[in-house]
Amino acid sequence: MKKYVYAFGAGTADGDGTMKEVLGGKGAGLAEMCRAGVPVPPGFTVSTEVCNIYFQNNKKVPAEVETQVDAALAQLEERMGQKLGGLENPLLLSVRSGAKFSMPGMMNTILNLGMNDQTVEVVARRTNNPRFAYDCYRRFIQMFGEVAQGIEKEHFDHIFEARKAKAKTKLDTDLTADDLEAVIGDYKKLVQKETGKPFPQDAREQLRMARNAVFGSWWNHKAVYYRKMEKIPDDIGTAANVQAMVFGNMGESSGTGVGFTRDPGSGQKVFYGEYLLNAQGEDVVAGIRTPEPISHLKKQMPKVYGQLVEITTSLEKHYKDMQDFEFTIQEGTLYMLQTRNGKRTGPAAVRIAVEMVEEKLIEKASAVMRVAPSQLDQLLHPVFDPASLKKLSKLTTGIAASPGAAVGRVSFTADGAVVASAKGPVILVRKETTPDDIHGMDVARGILTAVGGKSSHAAVVARGMGRPCIVGAGAIQINAKAGFATVSVGGKTVTIKEGDWISIDGTTADVYAGQAMTKEPDPRSGHLAKFMTWVDEFRGKFGVRANADIPRDAKAARNFGAEGIGLCRTEHMFFAHDRLPHMQAMILARDEKARRKALQKLLPMQRSDFAGLFKAMDGFPVVIRTLDPPLHEFLPKRENLMVDIARLPHATAKEKKEMSDSYGIAVKDLKKQLPELLHRVEELHEFNPMLGHRGCRLGISYPEITEMQARAIFEAAAQVAKKGVKVIPEVMIPLIGSARELEHQKEIVVNVAKEVLAKNGLKNMKYLVGTMIEIPRAAITADKVAEHAEFFSFGTNDLTQTTMGLSRDDYTKFSRLYEDQKVFKADPFGVLDQEGVGVLVEMAVKLGRGKRKDLEVGICGEHGGEPSSVEFCYRVGMDYVSCSPYRVPIARLAAAQAALSKGDKAEMMRTA
Repeated sequence: MKKYVYAFGAGTADGDGTMKEVLGGKGAGLAEMCRAGVPVPPGFTVSTEVCNIYFQNNKKVPAEVETQVDAALAQLEERMGQKLGGLENPLLLSVRSGAKFSMPGMMNTILNLGMNDQTVEVVARRTNNPRFAYDCYRRFIQMFGEVAQGIEKEHFDHIFEARKAKAKTKLDTDLTADDLEAVIGDYKKLVQKETGKPFPQDAREQLRMARNAVFGSWWNHKAVYYRKMEKIPDDIGTAANVQAMVFGNMGESSGTGVGFTRDPGSGQKVFYGEYLLNAQGEDVVAGIRTPEPISHLKKQMPKVYGQLVEITTSLEKHYKDMQDFEFTIQEGTLYMLQTRNGKRTGPAAVRIAVEMVEEKLIEKASAVMRVAPSQLDQLLHPVFDPASLKKLSKLTTGIAASPGAAVGRVSFTADGAVVASAKGPVILVRKETTPDDIHGMDVARGILTAVGGKSSHAAVVARGMGRPCIVGAGAIQINAKAGFATVSVGGKTVTIKEGDWISIDGTTADVYAGQAMTKEPDPRSGHLAKFMTWVDEFRGKFGVRANADIPRDAKAARNFGAEGIGLCRTEHMFFAHDRLPHMQAMILARDEKARRKALQKLLPMQRSDFAGLFKAMDGFPVVIRTLDPPLHEFLPKRENLMVDIARLPHATAKEKKEMSDSYGIAVKDLKKQLPELLHRVEELHEFNPMLGHRGCRLGISYPEITEMQARAIFEAAAQVAKKGVKVIPEVMIPLIGSARELEHQKEIVVNVAKEVLAKNGLKNMKYLVGTMIEIPRAAITADKVAEHAEFFSFGTNDLTQTTMGLSRDDYTKFSRLYEDQKVFKADPFGVLDQEGVGVLVEMAVKLGRGKRKDLEVGICGEHGGEPSSVEFCYRVGMDYVSCSPYRVPIARLAAAQAALSKGDKAEMMRTA
């Protein structure tokens, strides 16, 4: 019989830490801790496979699985000397979810299972602690009611808060046994009302319902959203972990907590965590009470604290990674409930990786593989400019939960944040967050909560998402329904309304009213700088360039480690205020002579632009694309011209002046030239501009445009080279579909280059002429194209459009539907479609290299900064990727990880 249920406890386990796919992360951690002799309450894990079977089998668990569950339960009862539902010594259980990948708070947990009207009295009598027994029962009814019976949490909360108000107490722990017994009675009435049935009393039925509810939570809205956000597969399922209960709510000698072996926000090597006495686990993570720092436990329970430090330190050494652990103390005895590799911020991930290498705990290769490329993005975000903070009013200080600076408009609900984020940046402000807020947290620039600690839901999820977060800002009083919050500042009450601007610093935990200014971080210092040197060792010769059109962006790219410019879009330069009139004059010209006259005015401007790029990229290649967009993009919109022509006869002097400034036409000439301009715009009108008269087609129609651009490139190269700068120009012809198109344009470029370089005594300057592969025909005939091209650069934005027959601009109208229904695995404009577009790319690389062995091959679409696409580019043998400057470190890391995954040790050793 196939094994579906795995027991653990008392120093033995059926599974181990390598079985995350079968046992989930939590189950694998429990099994491994048991094998290591760590004190863990015994139990059993129902495998992730059963979760998938459950849904495939019409939400029913097969009989053979039920048989194995019954056997594991019997073994657990024997081990504990207790019986589930027994009236002498009842066994109480916890049922927890646990997938292969951590999904904090997204799925369900049920504690104190086995409680009913009879067992609660037995527990009260055996422990001589009725308050404890009733507290466990009321917790169980609420958790079971929410998770297994679908009753809204707020219904239970309303009853509980009403009882606290009646008892005139603020803390849950101040309620008496009689209070809790009354709460239980009200809870049972609620269950009867909401479900039409009494609360289930059969403990084994409770277990079946709880297990199935845990499986069911795999497909709840928040779990689905989180998986999509974190790119976790839908088909891996969750395990169900059934464990004997240990109790942190038995009084002041008991407690519960969560912790990390290092600070998950900063990465500092400190024992980090929080705990509450006389509490159960959900009290800590839900932010119901603000917990105590774990360092305080050393004073209250020194022996337990020492044992906890010893165990968790050994777990970190065993797993060779920062551990996220949960523990319960029952009447002075420590139990470990979980260990797993902890989620951390980007800055923490880099620092931990670097320091673990320095501690000789891991090798450099492991450190490089351990940091997700997307995490580097968090280290490249702006930080607050201290000077700007002096002009703002500080509202309060909370607890620093996730570092970084965030500025946005206040939103008090998750749904409101989603709506507001479409208009601008949002800060989600809540009393506390719950897993149901995940969609609002996802769109928010930062998160602020009034209660909770560093291990609360808001803190854990924000760190995983890389969002700045402040928790426990208790001075803020939030009225979400009314849409405002108040805080006392210097004895005065300040009101913060929905939509007001605030600035939060997740590093210092300070909250400010208004908009703070930010400044760029320095990626060349600290742990990141050391980490990136290791990244580059393993990346080998695979290059990372940047897409940059102006010297400022080129300099930023160099700071981020770019090894050249992979795409300079020359058309962006023509939109500048001082150039557009000359560009428009060239377009409006009716003969070559007039066009050349206009182009002659643009030549020195282009030359200056290119010189700035060559200086910034001293020693690295600069790929310059000749003019790509259709000419009508440089002219006014047809609709605007028609409106202004109709308005002109009745326009005031002020309105005519505005038209004159807008079009660059003298007021006296508007009547004559506006209709001429409209006529030219209509001549240039195209039904499908993306596939129309653009790219190399313009250069063939108007060779003087290509000639002017080539002259500007090589005159700039000569000018800068004479000053000692090493210049490596690469001229890229766009949108070719046939080899003849490239041949035509290359001839112009080469002739100009020879003339200019010879004139400047630089005949030996090396340069390349190549093409952008962005049309399927170019990819299919890449061998013929390579007869003329010295390099290929894949423009995967347009190649995706032309291959998939999909407009990038229009796809957004139905993208969510396609991705939710798994028509596309991901947005094909964000993640390269390897099964379709990727096949064309790989084909073109092979065909091109088959014709020209030294063909340089790269990619310059937005995919060049997306990690899985970078891995693909490495795998098919490209020489480099090019992306936006701020994604350069991400691409460098993705390339290094691709090299390590492929095992290119020889390549790495040559450059290490």
